[in-house]
Amino acid sequence: MRLTDRIDRRRRRGERVHSLVRELSALNPTHHLAEPIGRGPTLERLLDRLDSTFDGRLPESFCVVGPKGAGKSAVVSALFDHLAATTTTTRRGVIQTTTRASEPSPTEFAAVDARAATSEFALLRTVLDAVVDERVPRQGVGTETLRDRLAAELDYRRRLVVAVDHVGEPETLSLSTLDSALDPFSSALSYVAVGREFTDATRPTVEIPRYERHALVDVLTARASDALTRDAFDHETVSDVASWADGDAHDGLAALFGAAVTATDEGAPRIDASHVAAGCDAVPDDCCSLGQVLALSESRRRVLAVLASLPPESRSSVVVAADAIAADESVGLSATTVKRVVYELAEHGFVRRVRGETTDEGPGRPPTRPEPNFPTVVFERLTAGPTPE
Repeated sequence: MRLTDRIDRRRRRGERVHSLVRELSALNPTHHLAEPIGRGPTLERLLDRLDSTFDGRLPESFCVVGPKGAGKSAVVSALFDHLAATTTTTRRGVIQTTTRASEPSPTEFAAVDARAATSEFALLRTVLDAVVDERVPRQGVGTETLRDRLAAELDYRRRLVVAVDHVGEPETLSLSTLDSALDPFSSALSYVAVGREFTDATRPTVEIPRYERHALVDVLTARASDALTRDAFDHETVSDVASWADGDAHDGLAALFGAAVTATDEGAPRIDASHVAAGCDAVPDDCCSLGQVLALSESRRRVLAVLASLPPESRSSVVVAADAIAADESVGLSATTVKRVVYELAEHGFVRRVRGETTDEGPGRPPTRPEPNFPTVVFERLTAGPTPE
């Protein structure tokens, strides 16, 4: 931690003597640090793959894979942010001139989140927007036009490496679609596809394993030190969460977030074992990531928000839950539509259907009740408004 950060922590502590929480957003699992913790060897392996860019050559496209919470997004986004910031280039407009320098420009770097760019059009638009000064329109142009404009931009000794995060998720671009969309520019553009698993990968792959326990303790300690006051937690608390999370930083951060919220709501001066247990209980086993949930449409997030707020008796089956959700005026959907949405969310892992004791969903269907399959405490705080401090 930098000296200025250490001094700022002390100053903020003096301003909030009676508060357990200093900046809860520091425990947000969807937030990544500018300097990743405990991933030095991984950064070196990624830099090895990108090493040719420092010699003026375009690197080969490759994949980065690993389980949820392994820090793939944190490492790749931090690396590309630094590479982009330290590369001096002159960005050009969409309309080209005929005069070009004979020497190629330094390699440029850009990042795309496939959760936001869910189509080939959106992908090409985001990449083009990263390499030109002129704002690229979101509508009124076709995919072919964007393809031609990007080809023109990369036709004059420009080289670009694009990191595409969250490839291959239920509602994002597949690896094969990404490859076919960017292959026409392969002489000037290469990509880094980041995802959990690519069974059809033909490119070299860098694997990022789960965090070792000691490394995850370091990650959680650093984040908790920014989020909480000095005496709010101890090493044993963080160690217990790290052991429970089993190498998954997403779940570990979500559990600590929930523990901090529980302790704050109780007015406790520090986080104890009961608060940790409550935080862990609010994170389902094998849950989906909060980033996936927050990338859903507003209407679907609202359905999930109401579902998470329902008492157990109102979630006894999908039909009962759909009726209760539709009754909430903020949802604005019929019970039939809500039922369909819940089934679709369950198919993609956002909702877990748990076998119940009774059925009212028709003959032949196993009785199931819908349960949120994501960290509910963090989700409720992040979607309710500004993160409490």
